[in-house]
Order: sequence, then C-alpha cells, then structure tokens
Amino acid sequence: MELLNNLWFGLQVAAEPINLLYCFLGVFLGTVVGVLPGIGALAAISLLLPLSYHIPPTAAIIMLAGVYYGAQYGGSTASILLNLPGTPSSAVTCIDGYPMARNGKAGVALFVTTIASLAGAMSGLVLLTLFSPVIAEVGLKFGPAEFCSMMLLGLVAASSVSSGSAVKGLAMMVFGLLLGMVGTDINSGVARFAFDVPELTDGINLVALAMGLFGIAEVVRCIKSADANRKIEKISLRSMAPSREEFRATVKPMARGSALGSALGALPGVGPSIAAFMAYAIEKKVARDPSRFGKGAIEGITAPESANNAAAQTAFVPSLSLGIPGDAVMAVMLGALIIHGIQPGPMLISEQPALFWGLVVSFAIGNIMLVILNLPTIGLWVALLRIPFAWMYPAILVFVALGVYSVNNNGFDIYLVTALGVMGYLLMVLRFEPAPLLLGYILGPLMEEYLRRAMLISRGDPMVFIERPISATLLAMTAALLLWALWSTLRGNLRARRQLAALQAAAD
Repeated sequence: MELLNNLWFGLQVAAEPINLLYCFLGVFLGTVVGVLPGIGALAAISLLLPLSYHIPPTAAIIMLAGVYYGAQYGGSTASILLNLPGTPSSAVTCIDGYPMARNGKAGVALFVTTIASLAGAMSGLVLLTLFSPVIAEVGLKFGPAEFCSMMLLGLVAASSVSSGSAVKGLAMMVFGLLLGMVGTDINSGVARFAFDVPELTDGINLVALAMGLFGIAEVVRCIKSADANRKIEKISLRSMAPSREEFRATVKPMARGSALGSALGALPGVGPSIAAFMAYAIEKKVARDPSRFGKGAIEGITAPESANNAAAQTAFVPSLSLGIPGDAVMAVMLGALIIHGIQPGPMLISEQPALFWGLVVSFAIGNIMLVILNLPTIGLWVALLRIPFAWMYPAILVFVALGVYSVNNNGFDIYLVTALGVMGYLLMVLRFEPAPLLLGYILGPLMEEYLRRAMLISRGDPMVFIERPISATLLAMTAALLLWALWSTLRGNLRARRQLAALQAAAD
C-alpha cells in the first residue's frame, strides 16, 4: 500500500507540466544522440550539464535521465540502417540488424527493437521500484567506515570489470582520484595540487572534465571515422509490421533479455553494453539453429535491445540508493545531483521523495513517449542520418565552449576543457578507458570525507575498517576483485606470449 501511495505521489510530480516538458525534451535529445553515431549518451549528458543549472533540480534530473535511456532506443536505428552503432550498447544490434535491413526487413527490425526496448525498460523499472527502498533501508545501517569501503569496492569493480584492460582501468581510477584532490582541502584550507594557479584552488570543474573527456574527444574521433558515403533506404509504416511468426519468435528472447539486463544493470561496472552482449551470447546458445545468427536472426536484435534498456533503468538502483555509480553516465548523473545540492545515498528517498518517486514515474512516461517518437516518426530519424557530419561537429564544439564558459563565466575553463579534450583523445588512442577516471574524480572526494570521519570516530585507529563486519566483508570483496584483475592480466599476457612463440615457430 505504501508503495502505491509513493507511486501516486511520484505520478503527481512527474505529471507537472514543467517535468513533462523536460522529460519529452530529454527523451527527444536522447533519441537524436542515439540515432547519430558517435556522440553517445555520456557526451550528450556532459554537454547538457551547464543547461541543467538553470532548471529546477527534479526537472533537470528527469531530462538528463531521459537522454540516457532515450539514447538506448535511438542507438539501434543507426545500427540497423547503417551498420554503425549509435551507442556502445547498440553495437551488438549491428550483427543481425544490418543483415535484416539488407534482406529488406529494416522496418520490421526497427519495430521489434522499439517494442523490445519498451519491454526491457518496464521490467527494469519494476525492479528499480521494488528494490531501491529496500537497499536504501540497508544503507541506513552503514556508518562512515562502511561507506568508505563500499565506495572503494564500487571504484575497483567499475574499473576492473569494465571493458578493456583491468590494470589500465585501475590506473585511470587512481588518476581520477588524484584529479579529485585538486583544490582547497576542506579541513585545513590548504591548496592541494593547484601549482600556484588561482583558478585551480576551487578544483577542476566537473563540467569541463566531462565535456573534455567525452565531448571533445568523441568529436575528434568521429571526425576521423565519419562515413561520407551513406545511403539509406526509405522506411514506411507498413513495412514495419512483423509477421505472426516473427512476432512469436521475439517473445521469449525479449523476456530473457529483460530479466538478464535488469539483474546485471544493478551491478557496478556492468552497464547496458555488457548486458546486451551477454543476452546475445545466451540467445545464440539456446537457439535451435545458431548458424542463423549473424545473418539476420530476429532473436539477435530482440534480446540485446531489451537487455540494454532494462540495464539502463536498474543502473539507477545503486546510484540513487547508495550513491555508488555503476558507470560513467551514472557518475555524471550523481555529479548533477551534487551540483543541485542533493546528496545521493540512502537518505535520498526519505529526504527527497518528490525527486526520487517523480523520477521513477517519469521513466515510465518517458518510455511511452519514446515508443510514440520512434515508431510514427521513423522517417525523421532516417532523414537525420543524412546530415553530413562535417556540418554537425563544429556546432558541437561551439556548444561545448559556450556551455563550459557559462558555468563560472571564466575563460580559464575553455582552456581547461580544450586541454582535457586533448588528454581524452590521447587516452582513447592509447586504449585507456576514461570512464574509471571520471568515477574516481566523482567518488574520490566523497570517499576521502568518509575516510576522515571514520578515522575521527575511531580516534585514528585504522582497525575500524576491519573490526566492523560489513566493512570487512566489503574490503575482502575489493581484495578479491583486485586479485582477479591481476590474474586475468597475467593470464592474458601469458596467452599472448604463447601465441607469439607459436607464430615465430611456424615462421621458422
């Protein structure tokens, strides 16, 4: 009964005209950035952060969240029509979506992915509604030591489980922690790592960091890989209707993908991309004829699309309930909350019920808006894909400069975002994931604060982290993850050496 009352309260908040307007704006922009290959939800949310300053907090978070899950819908369009994934989580949709388009089934593929996305999002939403309050209640039993250990676990998990080398991920996380320490120490008032630059005494601007690492770096990468010779067929509403057999073939994969994505999305470091690839692997495993996959199997697009949308919803569970972001997008969302003076964590639901329940109900409204946007207006998205990239990216760079300048009205931030953009591109070239860096930057100051509180309470005795059972368990899990990351790296190096030795032997 209490849950229903909360949902009713959330509906009243989400149905306010200003919240509906920003929800629509968020899902519309999310669909646009999802359709356009290369930009991605993370870059788009980073670009919109300055704009959110001038919007009421609830409407701002609803809009940014709409961009996030809206991009999951739009991402499949470019994957199916162009074989270019709009978002990383849509990459797996290319495998069977593009062959379907080449077989004249592009309309069916677009319809099925939209329905699968809605099914996945709704199942994830149910999980978010049911479990967030429970997790928040457990979180209320946490003290400073437990929060510090939990944040350390979240950082290590997100850095070592995410894509790419685990060691590189951990290195980027540590680098992010160091960047988070730049600025004035809140206890002693001493400037740290400011190097006598007055603008750095307030710390590195989150907006500049996010825009530089993801916005500018992505634009430079996309300019280099832009496809100028794009030919896209026309899609009519009639061509989108699937046959009875095709519709029947999507039901079970949709259910499996939704369940898998809902479960994996709540884990730090997993995110929609891994959920989508795992759903695809499972479908291929359980299929009667796995040889159809890669040639236009409808199950190959249904399961991943439902999984990545379910994961996008449940990613909010640890972020809002415990203040632990599962990936870089969630880290930016937490940054947006902090900018608006809202502290994410177990107290969020009790202290900000309008924001939490309004956000939850807005997810349902936003997903319904997305279905309406994606089906009848498919022609608009197809036309959008015909815009030359050369026209679009200069406009984005101007928007970045204006956005970052508007935060503090300080020209130094434009230099800063340019330098961070160059750094982000170099990291991308060297295959260093920037997401762990951002997680370290966001969580570092919070973890330091809890560490100091725990040490003050224990009068300087570090055993407080071991003597408290929950904290000790979390630290043990962190140590296990670190060992696993080191072992996987060593195993990969040994395998590479064996392959090299075999190649040399064959050449001799």
